Amino acid sequence: MSRAITASEDSTALLARYGRYPPTLTAEQLHRYFRFDDHDRAVMAQKKGKHNRLGYALQLATVRFLGTFLTDPLDMPEAAIQYVAQQLDLTVNPVKLYRYRTRETRWDHRHDIQARWGYRDFSEIPAIFDLARFLSARARLMAEPPSRLLDLSTARLVEHRVLLPGVTTLTRLIARIQHRADERLWRDLAALPSEAQVTALEALLDVPPRSSVSRLDQLRKAPLSVSAPGLVGALKRVEAVRRIGVTTLDLSGFPEQRLNTLFRIGMGVNAQAMRRMTRSRRIATLLVTVSRLEGQALDDALTLFESLLTDLFNRIERQEDGARQDQLPSLEEAARRSNQLTLAFLESLGQPPQNFPAFAARVLALVSQEQLQAAAETVQALTRPRSETRLEGLLSRYSYVQQFLPALLRTVNFEGSAAGGPSLAALQALRRLERRSQVKATEVPLTLVKGDWSKLIPGKAPLNRPAYTLCILDHLHLALKRRDVFVSASPKFSDPRLRLLSDQAWTALKAEVCRSLDLDPDPQVMLAQLSAQLDERYRLVEARLPQNAAVSLAEEEGRTVLVLQEEEALPEPPSLRHLRELVARRMPHLDLPDLLLEVHRWTGFANAFTHLSEARTRVGHLDVSVCAVLLAEACNVGLDAVVQPETEALGRGRLSWVDQHYLRAETIASANARLVEFQATIPTVTAWGDGQVASVDGLRFRVPVKTIYAGQNPKYFGVRSGVTYVNFISDQSGFYLDSGPTKRADWEL
Repeated sequence: MSRAITASEDSTALLARYGRYPPTLTAEQLHRYFRFDDHDRAVMAQKKGKHNRLGYALQLATVRFLGTFLTDPLDMPEAAIQYVAQQLDLTVNPVKLYRYRTRETRWDHRHDIQARWGYRDFSEIPAIFDLARFLSARARLMAEPPSRLLDLSTARLVEHRVLLPGVTTLTRLIARIQHRADERLWRDLAALPSEAQVTALEALLDVPPRSSVSRLDQLRKAPLSVSAPGLVGALKRVEAVRRIGVTTLDLSGFPEQRLNTLFRIGMGVNAQAMRRMTRSRRIATLLVTVSRLEGQALDDALTLFESLLTDLFNRIERQEDGARQDQLPSLEEAARRSNQLTLAFLESLGQPPQNFPAFAARVLALVSQEQLQAAAETVQALTRPRSETRLEGLLSRYSYVQQFLPALLRTVNFEGSAAGGPSLAALQALRRLERRSQVKATEVPLTLVKGDWSKLIPGKAPLNRPAYTLCILDHLHLALKRRDVFVSASPKFSDPRLRLLSDQAWTALKAEVCRSLDLDPDPQVMLAQLSAQLDERYRLVEARLPQNAAVSLAEEEGRTVLVLQEEEALPEPPSLRHLRELVARRMPHLDLPDLLLEVHRWTGFANAFTHLSEARTRVGHLDVSVCAVLLAEACNVGLDAVVQPETEALGRGRLSWVDQHYLRAETIASANARLVEFQATIPTVTAWGDGQVASVDGLRFRVPVKTIYAGQNPKYFGVRSGVTYVNFISDQSGFYLDSGPTKRADWEL
């Protein structure tokens, strides 16, 4: 590709490198843009003088690579000049080249190249119109920063052989088109709600009596407590969003990226800043925010519901385990007495036959009848199936479930696939049972009532309301995890199949997708290939078993199992310890802030932190401010530890502004991706391996604030809550995965 300005670079660097050569050129760039064919050499041969032919060739290579001519045609890397000179069998003479760039011949060559190879000036109407139409489409459909549009514009002009204009001309055109696209989007969105809906939206910016925050801030506040009252509050939040009356407006005709940007702004800026927006922008931002806020509120509510049910089931199991442990002494005593009866019976088997009264008298002499009766009752009570005790524990928590179940059924509209049909029918029956005291079992669907539940919910009797309710919730919990039951308005708990390509869309893209993945479009062909590969591997392993000393076959519980011999750890050789000492002595000693800034100098990761409003706001030394805020957040020391009032980039106001407008989940993820990508470009990495060696580990962190996405785990967090991150690092790449709330059941592998 040409030297297009990449969006990953800082805006200042973009403008500085626009229409200029980079310090060095790769071998691929030289071969692609600085190599001439027979036609090119024939044209150059017509020029008089070696220095004129070389100057002509350099200008031709420059316009192909940069898309423009340079004021100084020799302002290019020395490697490029030598590469061109070698093709023309010329020796570079600095004196003659200096004469070339000071004479009018270079201007004649420029006009000749432009006419011969069809390069057009940007000032021509078709060229401007074509680029403006392209930029308008991009600005209307996607929320891209100006640096990205500048990159795309440069590449497009080079591709269409249009000479690059001045950088200010292009940046002003981009800014004007983006502004028009923004105003058009705001105007179209603001025209959707009625006057009553507009009034309701703007009322969200008002502060209610006896409150310190606006209604919008109240709606944006997520639930914090994983409890029944917390779930009720989360469901009330969903209802409050719906009462505004704009969630039913259809926004599907607007670009998804642009709506995401408006939603991010609406969730991030305060009410005062929103009041200062123009009317159309304010209404559009509020409309998108409230429309998307319903899905986010449902996500929070359903996450709370799922956590409550998980905690309920886990708590019942823990209580049952604790009760069984407390009753072990009674079970031991009952088993001892029952064992005396068993021993007496076994002893009598080896003796002459005797009548039963004599045998009973002998046993009762050892253990009384009352003790045997008590022992039998104790054993029966303590050896009941776990499923029965689990159901009893669930029934004891029915009043707890009733605190949030009516609000859940009233607020959340559950949908489902064919597999979730029985659960949906049961949920609908639960809605009809509200405010009814007596219900027959025949009035509700009993498809889900199976196993031990059927003992508590007979089919021909008055309905056991608590048992039926808890049975349905038990099945709903599993169906919601499998997405047999889903909520379309919730982004997290919606049907994942809705995101798949439809039949027509997949048919149109199938060939291209399969080609990019190097797969055959016919699944039978792929299955046959995989089957052949698997069979080949099995036969190869079988043939090598007799010679493989690390593998053996053993019999275990009537089965033949494969046993792999564990390799013992090798001791560290003296050379490795010596190498470690040498590396440790050569490692520089520096402060953590200096390390962050140095890594940014290598990778530019701080440039991934873009402003909340479409990455258009840049200030001087922003990288210093971002690194300072990252350091304060990572070390949990607060901004006071990094504030330096005498330095503008480290002032309290600047750092607080950066913290609020630049640090978000998506910008942190983008910065991490940039670090991983840079790691893959280090030459040493290629010598480490091909990605087959990896390390996976879980890191647990305490969360100092209340959030429904953190869970309790006394083993790691004590009385506090925390989250777990799964880290993957290989010899080629790395990533991390947030596992969400940490619970014991989450880590059963």
